[in-house]
Amino acid sequence: MAAQEEVAALGAIYSGDFQLLSEPESEGITFQIHTICEHHAKKIQLKVTFQLSHEYPVCLPDISICSDQLTRKQCCDLKQSLMRYADTLLGQPMVYELMIWLQQNFNDDVDHGFVDKASEGDSSQQHCSADGTVWMALLHLDHMRAKAKYIRSIEKWTSDLRLTGRLMFMGKLILILLQGERKDIKDYLVLQKTSKVDVDSSGKRCKEKMISVLCEEKLQAGQLRLTSFAVKEFTSGAELHQEFEVLGLSGLYDKFVRFSKISAT
Repeated sequence: MAAQEEVAALGAIYSGDFQLLSEPESEGITFQIHTICEHHAKKIQLKVTFQLSHEYPVCLPDISICSDQLTRKQCCDLKQSLMRYADTLLGQPMVYELMIWLQQNFNDDVDHGFVDKASEGDSSQQHCSADGTVWMALLHLDHMRAKAKYIRSIEKWTSDLRLTGRLMFMGKLILILLQGERKDIKDYLVLQKTSKVDVDSSGKRCKEKMISVLCEEKLQAGQLRLTSFAVKEFTSGAELHQEFEVLGLSGLYDKFVRFSKISAT
């Protein structure tokens, strides 16, 4: 109830710059605030998204920051600074305080290596890694009870971390293929294992305990570099194999899917 009252107050304060993204009856409350920060007389538009779980404010909100005028690293640095400050406010309503702090500390956080995102070129290529290496991981999930919510969480994490790939369903088989910077894949795995993304047999929200990392390796020549993340449903092993074949990953399919126990689940 306290979180709902806080969100209602924020909606009144920010008015047209406030957008409610999800209703509180499901996984919590998600909303976005549009704000403008000044960087040496230049106006920088930010979109700050907050997800308040049912445990908030005892636990920290999930925060993401994006801007067409900043680099991905700058947005990540802003988020990390904001999360450190949020940790000092644990146990009390904090969103408005975080937005004020962001305004007051924006220059200090982005002054380091400020570059307009427009001058970076293709960010998906810029941020693969320092040497341009793209990493790939194939994950197996045992089940999804709250499927729609789980899919939304995966799509949000991959978007926030600039990861591309596939979420693939074939019968009871669930696979996640990720491509991107190795650190971002590691960060994804942390989110996957520490967030309450599913429900248990009694309907209570729970963390993912049944995930397996089938492989994690560098993308090789002849393997397709994906440019987006997509959810796909397959009706047969042949269709799933064809998807891997198109991506240049037939060997991956044979090694970790076709001849493994998970293909029979």
